Amino acid sequence: MSELNVVLPSMRVAYQAGALDAEQLADTWTEQLRLWLDDATSAGLPEPNAMVLATSDPEGRPSSRTVLAKILDERGVVFFTNYTSAKSHELSATRYASATFPWFGMQRQVTVRGQVEKVADAETSAYWEQRPRGAQLGAWASPQSAVVGGRASLDSALSAVQRRFGDVDRIPVPPHWGGWRIRPDIVEFWQGRPDRLHDRLRYRQDRDGWRVERIAP
Repeated sequence: MSELNVVLPSMRVAYQAGALDAEQLADTWTEQLRLWLDDATSAGLPEPNAMVLATSDPEGRPSSRTVLAKILDERGVVFFTNYTSAKSHELSATRYASATFPWFGMQRQVTVRGQVEKVADAETSAYWEQRPRGAQLGAWASPQSAVVGGRASLDSALSAVQRRFGDVDRIPVPPHWGGWRIRPDIVEFWQGRPDRLHDRLRYRQDRDGWRVERIAP
């Protein structure tokens, strides 16, 4: 048995950083998520807007990856990607996703779950203008999720795109690129607590609007 297998069962952290009660929650999930995102940013956590996006194919086989949340408002949480990627194909097929913000340094996490939709072209364009030029070129160069022959093929594609847009001040948005919005019907706020009796409070939408529920850890 490897040393790691011997150590794994004993790996644990005592969660004692805080508590979460319904009375502490903001009136809306959007406000509460902004508050915790601000806390994570102020605490200096790396990539505080990173979230683990889970999707599934039409047969129900799941996949996950980390993406960056770039828009947060009452409509939902938005990330941007290549529309020809594996995750976009799955989102187009199922129209449902879940994403978790894993703020381990604060012993917190937030999960949003709901239907998805592509964002309007105007929203994509507005965000695209804020992206660094290198990231814009990379979006044009990468056939995301496609099998490539090696790193050299990616570098070659980037060089070709750099030549193509070398004299262009404002690089256009690729036709295959844009945003997805998760319109949540459930948003869960998780705070680690001692003895694994964590606080789990969620906003859940039903026909009468949003309600807050505590669920067992």
